[in-house]
Amino acid sequence: MNLNANQLIKELKNHANEQYAKTMQRFFKTGPGEYGENDQFIGVRNPQIRTICKLFNNLSYAELQKCISHPIHEIRFACLVILSTNAQKFQKQGLIDELNHNAKFYIKNKKYINNWDLVDISAYKVLGPVYLETSKADLLKWAHSNDLWTRRISIITTLYFIKKKHYETTLEISKILLSDKHDLIHKAVGWMLREVGKENIAIEEAFLKGHYHNMPRTMLRYAIEKFPEKKRLLYLKSKI
Repeated sequence: MNLNANQLIKELKNHANEQYAKTMQRFFKTGPGEYGENDQFIGVRNPQIRTICKLFNNLSYAELQKCISHPIHEIRFACLVILSTNAQKFQKQGLIDELNHNAKFYIKNKKYINNWDLVDISAYKVLGPVYLETSKADLLKWAHSNDLWTRRISIITTLYFIKKKHYETTLEISKILLSDKHDLIHKAVGWMLREVGKENIAIEEAFLKGHYHNMPRTMLRYAIEKFPEKKRLLYLKSKI
């Protein structure tokens, strides 16, 4: 039996919860002027979405297109779970053409990846393996984008690089984003710097010592969250 997007959408809607949807609309800032303005939720929890997606990993890109462009957040989330799962499968099996095609589909539909959870579950899994092996020019260009989510994609993609012990691109993009005005970028950069520190604390601290005076406070707090209390307070008091 060939499954399609309509069946996936129907299955997700079968798990809708109106009260939870209202909670998610507040949590993801969907009000006027907020970063998720007008996004729609039906109230399906992430573990439920992931379970449902296991039945739909073989959807064609034509069917996935109907999901990624859907106005309901959880349906876009489901599409990104499938793309991420497929990327990991293609990489494990050495299917480079399929991995690249998966990434091209993601990039083509980047405008629909328009909230922080959508970026964070997918960018490093779908794009990371591709860009680690090719030019980083797109990521550097995206870091200068006027679009919040494109900038977040640029830095979150490098989580894959960090896990492979390649830190240069993360640090380069972090420098570009030091002057960013948005809190969600401050959090993302701080998070990635913290991940660098998990792998190599000396590299993180070398970067921090050169830039922490100019960092937004939230970015710095995220970056040093796992430091020993004494050292963390020294950074916060600018006494390093």
